[in-house]
Amino acid sequence: MQVVVGMSGGVDSAVAALLLKRQGYQVTGVFMKNWEETNENGICTAEQDWRDVQSVCDCIGIPYYSVNFTKEYEQRVFSLFLDEYKKGRTPNPDVLCNREIKFKAFFDYAFLLGADKIATGHFVNTDEEGHLLRGVDKNKDQSYFLYMVKAEKLKQTLFPVGDLTKREVRKIAEENKLPVSHKKDSTGICFIGERNFKNFLQGFLPAQKGEMVSTDGETLGTHDGLMYYTLGQRKGLGIGGHGDGRPWFVVEKDLKNNRLIVAQGDDHEQLYSASALLEDMTWVKNAPAKDGEPIKLTAKFRYRQSDQGVTLITQGTKAKVLFDAPQRAITPGQSAVFYHGDICLGGGIIQSKE
Repeated sequence: MQVVVGMSGGVDSAVAALLLKRQGYQVTGVFMKNWEETNENGICTAEQDWRDVQSVCDCIGIPYYSVNFTKEYEQRVFSLFLDEYKKGRTPNPDVLCNREIKFKAFFDYAFLLGADKIATGHFVNTDEEGHLLRGVDKNKDQSYFLYMVKAEKLKQTLFPVGDLTKREVRKIAEENKLPVSHKKDSTGICFIGERNFKNFLQGFLPAQKGEMVSTDGETLGTHDGLMYYTLGQRKGLGIGGHGDGRPWFVVEKDLKNNRLIVAQGDDHEQLYSASALLEDMTWVKNAPAKDGEPIKLTAKFRYRQSDQGVTLITQGTKAKVLFDAPQRAITPGQSAVFYHGDICLGGGIIQSKE
């Protein structure tokens, strides 16, 4: 069986390819280049990642290719990423990267190469019915980022490291002398990498300074542009000398008046909400309940958050989610992802908190 592995230049996809080769599959590695520019230090991380993929594939003894998806990434992911910031929201590009690039552009390319299945280094699992299951390593489980991928595609995908912990993955890489065994995990914007985020956004969107005000309407300072802030943010506000000495937090963005609303104390009531409205609902298989019918589930509103008890009521691609306990810093633009036990059912984009 021919398996095409999406290889990032990191240790997870390297070990995924190694394990598949050991299991007797005909394995081909494919590196996706999705971003052309260098970072602020003049380094093109994609070039180093491509060299790492070549070294790993030579070490394992498998053929490899590089494919350029920069146009697809710009049109399907990055343009939407910028649009969300223009609206004052905080997007999560990783979920779009998975749906539009890894499980669309790369998926289609792999099968043109003659693949019977594709594989990735994600810490998730699936079953024969196409359910998306949490990875064994609860701290690394990536099902949150894959909730937009449909069961039909998951059935054609292998996740070789889903039953391993990160420590076990590193150990396998070290024992087999893979050149990326000690390479640090990638962070930052999907496919773009670690950046000075403020400087990066300034290159694409005009910033407009405005007032930073308390919930009582007192002007405390100036913000550098609403897009640079997210709900619940504490660092970088520059107003520590005001108030009673407790830290300040972002609780709202007033787009109409270009004002950043802040409140003092991490227990301030405006940091918390009892429910949220969602849009762009998508399910891995089928919706867990009929429209208008409440259902008890668990949910995550950010990666690595512990499961939160909720009641979900859907209405087509819209939904309302009621929290068992008040939730902190529910952020428009982020994803709410729903679970039944270890099964990731799907999710939606947070439209507003209530």
